[in-house]
Amino acid sequence: MITELNIKQVEKISKALGDPYRLKIMKIVSKSETCTQCCDVSAEFNLAQSTMSHHIKQLIDADLLIADKDGRNLKFVINKEVCGAYADYIKNLGL
Repeated sequence: MITELNIKQVEKISKALGDPYRLKIMKIVSKSETCTQCCDVSAEFNLAQSTMSHHIKQLIDADLLIADKDGRNLKFVINKEVCGAYADYIKNLGL
């Protein structure tokens, strides 16, 4: 269980969330009750597959999304533990 993020983790998450497409990806995935398929996320955007892959990789690398490969399909869920720790960090800045 993550109780506190280090400064490098906060920096990586902040950079990942600094893009409007990535924020929209997070919003789409967060609305799902279960896993969200990559093709469902991609259908919401008019972006090249390589660009979508880049954005999704940034979110996975920042531990904001948990990916599960099922054959050729990729499914995602929000990493609630990391998102909660990040929200706590921001809240504790006193902004």
